[in-house]
Amino acid sequence: MLTVVILIILFPLAGAAVNGLFGYRLRETSGYIGAAAVGLSWVLSLRVLFWVMGGGELNEDVYTWIAAGSFKASVGFQVDALSTFMIVTVTTISFLIHVYSFGYMRNDPGFARFFAYLNLFVFSMLVLVLANNYLLMFVGWEGVGLCSYLLIGFWYERKSASDAGKKAFIVNRIGDFGFLLGIFLMASYLGTVQYAEVFEKAPLMLSTGVATAIALLLFLGACGKSAQFPLYVWLPDAMEGPTPVSSLIHAATMVTAGVYMVARSNVLYTLAPTAGAVVAWIGVATALLAATIALVNTDIKRVLAYSTVSQLGYMFIGVGVGAYTAGIFHLFTHAFFKGLMFLAAGSVMHAMQDELDMRKMGGLLGKMRITGVTFWIGALAIAGIPPLAGFWSKDEILVSAYRSGNVAIWALGVVGAVLTAFYMFRLILMTFHGQPRNRHLYDHAHESPPNMTVPLVVLALGSAVVGFGGVPPGQGWIDGFLSDTAGAAHYEVSGGMSGGMLVGISVIAGVLGIGYAFWMHRAGRLGAASSNAVHGLLVRKWYVDEIYQVLIVRPIHRLSLVLARVIDAIVVDGIANGLGLLVKGAGWVVTRFQSGNAPTYALWMVLGVVAVIYYVSGN
Repeated sequence: MLTVVILIILFPLAGAAVNGLFGYRLRETSGYIGAAAVGLSWVLSLRVLFWVMGGGELNEDVYTWIAAGSFKASVGFQVDALSTFMIVTVTTISFLIHVYSFGYMRNDPGFARFFAYLNLFVFSMLVLVLANNYLLMFVGWEGVGLCSYLLIGFWYERKSASDAGKKAFIVNRIGDFGFLLGIFLMASYLGTVQYAEVFEKAPLMLSTGVATAIALLLFLGACGKSAQFPLYVWLPDAMEGPTPVSSLIHAATMVTAGVYMVARSNVLYTLAPTAGAVVAWIGVATALLAATIALVNTDIKRVLAYSTVSQLGYMFIGVGVGAYTAGIFHLFTHAFFKGLMFLAAGSVMHAMQDELDMRKMGGLLGKMRITGVTFWIGALAIAGIPPLAGFWSKDEILVSAYRSGNVAIWALGVVGAVLTAFYMFRLILMTFHGQPRNRHLYDHAHESPPNMTVPLVVLALGSAVVGFGGVPPGQGWIDGFLSDTAGAAHYEVSGGMSGGMLVGISVIAGVLGIGYAFWMHRAGRLGAASSNAVHGLLVRKWYVDEIYQVLIVRPIHRLSLVLARVIDAIVVDGIANGLGLLVKGAGWVVTRFQSGNAPTYALWMVLGVVAVIYYVSGN
């Protein structure tokens, strides 16, 4: 099975290499190569899934990478329920996005380069989830970070895209530094970074304080990669990349890496309950912060971006309260309905000449029936309406939060559910219903071609049915499959509301949000401007970017100018230029003795001989 696992990883790498080196000759064929590479990985991932369902497991080193004293790090892979669940999710969604991209990017001059980057992205994510140690995971972690930079800034001739790529890269470096410190601390105390050895030694060798420090440093890495407060600011700007990139980043790859890493490290977080509480509270704070911003945003892709940040917050609520399986379950369902909605948004842009402003849309359901209906399914799923996928996974997280004693987190999560339902149906109603608000764009709107709509239908079906894998809640197939590796949550429940009441409240929350959106739509107030101070605060995104500019970006920029003008220009350049002048001066002095006059040379020779004789006779 090791050969199959290696092939799963290598197929996308081979696709990236072929498209990167020969894409200029292959042209449209590069799209087939890219999709086929990921498709083959998907087929093999299904084979691994059935093997693991039959009881198979693999943890094998391919070769020793680093050996220093007693410390050893290897290139090796681990196949268990958690990693298998992830590779099936990653390859399934990625394959559909590759198929969709063939139509969406067909006329782009960077077509082959785009598929090379996509393949490299998938390769990096597969390395991340299949690694059997933290150091190799970090290699995949950095790989998806690099690919996100390349893809967000894909249209590098646009300054906004170039700036967004740099912003994503720099913000993620902050989180990655924390992740790397956590790995160093782990290696220092445990002498290993291999998962199996870390989880075996940690309960015996780590104090609560050290375990908490490691867990918090790892979570700092997760905050960067999975866009949690305060490192979430890069993700909305990532919408500058092509829409398939947005779908890939938000649904199947980069942003899910942090949730996976925390779930994989569940032993460490169990040893550090304070770190778990921090994870859960950061998750709920991020969920609410992003949801409030999405309430007033009018850019269709940015609304979806903030919804991703918010839903990632729910996943961290799950893993933070110890419901690791629930967090991964929501990661799985979210991949389907968020991938669907981003691709559907791309279909809308395709029809509307790349327009993003929902205030210029309206009435598109009649022109784009497949896109509109599938978008509706995705919106109902994320709103938590039964029996769609988002209902089962989000409800399991909220119930777990309540039963773990985190009633405040549960209550805030319910508030977030109301906001989610409202802003998603605000998007639906402004885009697909009502009267067209730009007749020119509306008249030219049309449904997308089959290679773009078929992935929408497949993802819509997934959004409708994959949630049943978690039925009955807490005891479904997914819970049983993941419980051994992701950790099962066990709570001492004493009193409080029943499961049925909790579920009912979650459904009511979704219905309230949808109902209020329809009421606002009928009143003609969904896209209306407002002078309300709170509305202005949300439009400015709580001034978080501005605060970062004042407190971090500008001071660092000023410091860099001082360093450039004083240290670099005066000290460094002064030393370099001074050495040059010194050598030049010494050369000038030496040339004074090179007059070209033969008698002078004879005189110097005589003086030299006399000096030697004097020296010898003196000794």
